Amino acid sequence: MTDQADAKQRRNRLQGLDLARYIAFVGMVIVNFKIAMGAEGGETLLDVLTRALEGRAAATFVVLAGIGLGLAGIRGLDQTIAVTLKRALFLLAVGLLNMTIFDADILHYYAFYFLFGALLLPLGNRALFAVVIGLNLFFVVMVLVLDYDAGWNWDDYSYTGFWTPVGFVRNLFFNGWHPVIPWLGFLLVGIMLSRISLVERTTQVRLVIAGIILFALAEALSAVLRIQFAQIDPELALLVTTEPVPPMPLYMLAGIGAACIVVGLCLLVSDRLARMGLLRLLAPAGRQTLTLYIAHILIGMGTLEALGMLGGQTTAQAVAASLLFCAAATLYAFVWARFFKRGPVEAMMRAIAG
Repeated sequence: MTDQADAKQRRNRLQGLDLARYIAFVGMVIVNFKIAMGAEGGETLLDVLTRALEGRAAATFVVLAGIGLGLAGIRGLDQTIAVTLKRALFLLAVGLLNMTIFDADILHYYAFYFLFGALLLPLGNRALFAVVIGLNLFFVVMVLVLDYDAGWNWDDYSYTGFWTPVGFVRNLFFNGWHPVIPWLGFLLVGIMLSRISLVERTTQVRLVIAGIILFALAEALSAVLRIQFAQIDPELALLVTTEPVPPMPLYMLAGIGAACIVVGLCLLVSDRLARMGLLRLLAPAGRQTLTLYIAHILIGMGTLEALGMLGGQTTAQAVAASLLFCAAATLYAFVWARFFKRGPVEAMMRAIAG
């Protein structure tokens, strides 16, 4: 293989990260549309499959953000830290604006993931691993000591007091949809993954295998321990759940496993998809996920509201609406990328934050 062909293959494989972002985006749209359209019940195969995406798609997104941050840090640590801190402020502002129309916003959490991630970026993998373990253990202590239900009305998923100092901090670090403790751990895992040779096929295979083992181990342990704990006290079963709320250690383990599977598989198939022309179609959307995330709220959910489809819909309708929106978003991103290097919101962030 010539040097030019080898470089092209490596470029295709790293474009697999854009593909992974695209896959995670589609999963997040399905989850959010399903909740917004009130299609949360049911035990059909489609219901089971979509429930499996809950918390996993978002976790994969955060792991990928960590990989991106780690790769940038390898190219230049000091500059990466400075730029990341400014982008964190940008995401905080955009996320808080988004919170006024979408209570489950993740962008303001991202701001703090990046803030702490940038500060921890100089640490080695062992230290980062210790921080991940510490975050999970500390969260368990918080759940046992503090009131996890504080602020929540679980009937309609509304949160009281978010805009107060106490409520904001509590939601941000403890009992929000994606609390910094322990969700920061996903970003730190991504940073650790960025430091291995992701372009090597053997690494990608190992990543998939490791992900399958972690995911299966978490789910199996949860299934066994839930039965044992429920016999002692039903509330103890919450400590070993793999559901995203609350994000207990086994959920984090399952989320890391799912992210490893998605990243590894996308890197593995990137060369084949490039030859088929599909990577060229899908990768632009993976590079514009910030724009598309905001669009799925403003345009996607806005359209659903205009059509009277927020609430009382089936899972099949929610999935159909999600895939229709994602198809339109994919086409838009492909056309936009023919004329512009970055998506509109990504370009705005770069102009403001560097």
